[in-house]
Formats: sequence, C-alpha cells, structure tokens
Amino acid sequence: MGVVSYEFEVTSPIAPARLFKAFVLEAAKVWPTAAPHAVKSVELEGDASPGSSVKITFVEGLPYQYMKHQIGGHDENNFSYSYSMIEGGPLGDKLEKISYENQFVAAADGGSICKSSMKYYTIGDYVMTEDEIKTLIKGSEVVYKAIEAYLLANPDACN
Repeated sequence: MGVVSYEFEVTSPIAPARLFKAFVLEAAKVWPTAAPHAVKSVELEGDASPGSSVKITFVEGLPYQYMKHQIGGHDENNFSYSYSMIEGGPLGDKLEKISYENQFVAAADGGSICKSSMKYYTIGDYVMTEDEIKTLIKGSEVVYKAIEAYLLANPDACN
C-alpha cells in the first residue's frame, strides 16, 4: 500500500460559514436540491459524530452509483471538516480509501477559499498519478459548483 498526498484550493464568492453549512451541516437537504443532475440523496448513518457514515447516492447514468464517507470530525468555529471515502465511488480495486481535510477560509473579497488536503491510499503496488487525481477533482467540482450556484441564487439558504 502506498499513500499519495495532494493539496488543492478553489475560490468562491460565498462566505465560509454558508459553504460550511451547505457542505457539512445541511448537506442532506442542500446537495440533492442544488445538484439534482448528480445527487439523488445524502443519508447520515449515525449521529454525525466521528466514525459515523454518510452515504451519497447518485442519479442513474453517472460513473458511480454511490459513495460512503466516514466522518473524521468537524469544527464549526474554523469551518473545517475531515472524512474518508471508504466505499463506492472511484475506490474499486486500486484504492483502499481517500482521506480529506477541508477548510473554508475567508478571502479578502468577502468570499472564501476552500483548502483541501487529500490522501489517496492505494492497494498493492498501484501508483496514483496526478492526472488521475485531477480527473477525480474535476468530477467533484460539478457538485461543488452546483451548490455554489444554488447559494448564490438563494441568498437566504444556509444562513
């Protein structure tokens, strides 16, 4: 097993507190509403404490049926959260899991910067390439941008 680390940042015109609510605290409601072309449902399995799971089911026609995340934790004061993808999605027979640490920080323009640190845990001697990582990020950006557009169109959401 190997581990490949990758850092990624994306900017948003949305304030950190609203993004945090949309992605963490209100995901079960926001994701399917904001991205109905991709997300069918988001279900919490447990009480949202570390170790609980979140199952994201995708609409038919997408490359993956679902993925399951194990919650690492979240900090509402620092708008940070961590989780590991432990089932479904791109894991297959090449990846054991993918761990994420994300934080929304305030940007000078009133928006935010989402800082992500990812670790890809490979199976056997498989080597994860940067191009493969960028392809996975590009896929997840579809949902990220849909949620961002939803928050822009609905200024009272996630306040």
